[in-house]
Amino acid sequence: MAKEQTDRTTLDLFANERRPGRPKTNPLSRDEQLRINKRNQLKRDKNRGLKRVELKLNADAVDALNELAEARNISRSELIEEMLIAQLETLRGQA
Repeated sequence: MAKEQTDRTTLDLFANERRPGRPKTNPLSRDEQLRINKRNQLKRDKNRGLKRVELKLNADAVDALNELAEARNISRSELIEEMLIAQLETLRGQA
């Protein structure tokens, strides 16, 4: 009988196989765990009304953002959001 990787009911099928290292605490592979965690994070973000945006910045800009965020005791993401909203409000006021 073949063992399916995602099968949680026959975990003890190969229980007598000894492997080096820390014992497995989750029946899923690390790749499957990451996929599930990412899906759950996206669901949480969607429920909070958040959308994902990616951008590439040079290292100096990232360092400056990190320093400013740390000084204000907020995350870099929160800082960028505040800066964007402030700039958008300024631009709307000019229109």
